Amino acid sequence: MRYLNKTTNYLLAAVFALALSMQVQAQWVDIQVHDPVMIEAEGQYYIFNTGQGIAMWSSPDLENWDYEGPIFPEAPEWTYDVNPEFENHIWAPDITKHDGTYYLFYSVSAFGRNRSAIAVATNSTLDKDDPDYEWVDHGPVIKSVPGRDMWNAIDPNIAYDEEGNPWMSFGSFWMGLKIFRLDESMTKPLEPQTWHTIAARHRDWTLDERDAGDAANPELDYDEIYDEETLEKNKNMGNGAIEAPFIFKKNGYYYLFASWDRCCRGLESSYKVIVGRAKDITGPYLDMDGNKLKHGGGTIIAKENELWAAVGHPAAYTFDGTDYLVAHAYAKNDEGRPKLILAEITWDENDWPSVTLK
Repeated sequence: MRYLNKTTNYLLAAVFALALSMQVQAQWVDIQVHDPVMIEAEGQYYIFNTGQGIAMWSSPDLENWDYEGPIFPEAPEWTYDVNPEFENHIWAPDITKHDGTYYLFYSVSAFGRNRSAIAVATNSTLDKDDPDYEWVDHGPVIKSVPGRDMWNAIDPNIAYDEEGNPWMSFGSFWMGLKIFRLDESMTKPLEPQTWHTIAARHRDWTLDERDAGDAANPELDYDEIYDEETLEKNKNMGNGAIEAPFIFKKNGYYYLFASWDRCCRGLESSYKVIVGRAKDITGPYLDMDGNKLKHGGGTIIAKENELWAAVGHPAAYTFDGTDYLVAHAYAKNDEGRPKLILAEITWDENDWPSVTLK
């Protein structure tokens, strides 16, 4: 009997160790993705991420992923009106299901500029083997124009208020992250339009309005328009470096996740994930110290560690009763390539989220 108990204990320890190992492994997945979003549908999990024509992946278990190809093998014709040199590299999608239809929102832009658009395509299924599988593009929902708009029409996220009304949050640099309500078609803003700023960071009033705040617009001669101090501040993410909102409803709050600082530089990236929360979908969003996110507040919950140079473009989901932070992170052991982060979110006694990156 003692032998059986001892054997049982060994077996239980082995099972526990295996479970712990699986949990650690599930922190990240060795596929290269940038700006990933996810959805569970028809017994499968799907990822959509930045890439040629929008990359799509599928998985039965969140661990083993198959590349399903691009959503748009060829760029939609209207994209050349936004960027005549567009090469079908589509950024930062978001996926949602509403009234039985899948809506895939996506961004068309050029690095360092706000000549941008957020558009949407729809499908009745995500199963490529289904004869009804077909993406129908509806074109732009909103556009931003350099010199006219102090916001950037990229990085969309769709969230729903208590009445089930859809809202789009979006934005990158300039004067921060915005939110507005969509109409019933989910393809355009509800009229009359009412927009709100939900998060922002300090931006020097002396900056050129065509500059995001990161000295990355190739159309500008920065040595000509800025002094050395201003240019250095831009390069170090000291002017408006926030983007990629994602709103997650839980615990009676709307939690706003977003990214601070610089993406897309591999090992030189400095992305961090921040969070705030509000009782109303339009805000005001406050961080753990009570600071408003639209006034520069934000509580950092994920950043560089011994494995990752930076982590950002967050999303949050509940799958099978577990809350997850989904993001990309730049791997220090793989030359800064972006990998899929799938980290469990835990909640403290005051309903604030935290994650551990392994």
